[in-house]
Amino acid sequence: MSRDAAPVALITGAAGGIGNALAARLAELGYALILTDLHAGEGPANGHWLAADIADPADVESLCVAAGERFGRLDVLIHAAGKVGQGPLAEVAVEDWCELLAINLTSAFLLTKYAYPMLKQQRGRVVLFSSTNALNGGSALSGPAYAAAKAGIINLCRYLAKEWAADGIRVNCVAPGPVDTPMLDRLGEAGKRSLIASMPLGRLATTADVVAVVTHLLSPGGDLLTGTVHNLSGGLILD
Repeated sequence: MSRDAAPVALITGAAGGIGNALAARLAELGYALILTDLHAGEGPANGHWLAADIADPADVESLCVAAGERFGRLDVLIHAAGKVGQGPLAEVAVEDWCELLAINLTSAFLLTKYAYPMLKQQRGRVVLFSSTNALNGGSALSGPAYAAAKAGIINLCRYLAKEWAADGIRVNCVAPGPVDTPMLDRLGEAGKRSLIASMPLGRLATTADVVAVVTHLLSPGGDLLTGTVHNLSGGLILD
């Protein structure tokens, strides 16, 4: 396929609030899309859905092979899938710890590993999703495994940014604080109000806020950015 063809983006977690919003925006920008989640969701008409378990090496390898077979290229990898846990540590089962590390961290290793040849060919761009839990140690609300895995995402981003710089691949990380999606429903309305009151800028992040940062990273304006971590917490966390 010609390098002048539409750029191709692979988005994980595309059935979720952030992933779905990213898919809609990239479709508007003219990207062809490979969208993946455990189950297909709604998305842009030019999105090609492939159900996959991103913690399963065989599924991830097959996903990347399918993307190559359908489009012949991969320009952008956005890993927005993830799962929160809960603590405290003494109450976390070993199998739950392993599952959360697999979904939130090992998945990023697998995706970047199997996508690398196509990303190298296109001098592509990677956006990994961490969390402010990785910057402040997290809490029992999301649990120790989530905090540890999301911290690992940050150093994987930095590692790959250095290793892949010579290939022209830029790797960056978005670390949102609380985002106004159904994932926050577990807090209840009183919990949300308390959280907002603790935020210096006085509001939750929206999916539009996240999309704006990611599209900047993918734009020419982000050409000199690699290995960076973008803290979207409204001042809740200062790093």
